[in-house]
Amino acid sequence: MMIMVGSVSCSPSGTGNAPGGAGRNDTGRNPATTATDTSGASRNDTSGGATAGAAGTPAGTSPSRAGQPAVILEPPGHPPAEVTVEVVSTPRQIQRGLMYREHMPPDHGMLFLMREERVHSFWMHNTLIPLDMIFIGRDMTVAGVVAKAEPLTDTSRRVNAPSYYVLEVNGGWAAAHHVEAGTPVRFRDVKE
Repeated sequence: MMIMVGSVSCSPSGTGNAPGGAGRNDTGRNPATTATDTSGASRNDTSGGATAGAAGTPAGTSPSRAGQPAVILEPPGHPPAEVTVEVVSTPRQIQRGLMYREHMPPDHGMLFLMREERVHSFWMHNTLIPLDMIFIGRDMTVAGVVAKAEPLTDTSRRVNAPSYYVLEVNGGWAAAHHVEAGTPVRFRDVKE
């Protein structure tokens, strides 16, 4: 997906050498120039939120994912859903997003550290796979979800609530895991 800042197009993801995904289409300030969270609140749960399982792996965590950055969404009345994430935070990474990627494994995604809580807008320019965009507030709850964003489109997509983070996953993932506005979120091994 791509993001546009004013009339400049960009997309949130990927590194300069790796293909990225969806992009951002914002009309506000550059998120990389805003202050980071100074509340002292921890947004990086390294415990996995459960007791240790076999070989020191937190319960509910696949040994193959241990130590990898993850976002855990906890919809009320349903089991937690974990997404192994690629974390992006620089303007270049955010601009590229998940563009040009032909596939993303199940339960994987990209976490955008936007550095400013406001209404963020994304588009799917040069993004080849349908995506769900999960907008997350600074309070670590889901602000809203854009479901199954159509690939290769420049339509602006947003929710009408401010967000501080955006999680992109395969299209249909949010509904399959009962993720909606108000769903609590926590991070594991995400460095901000």
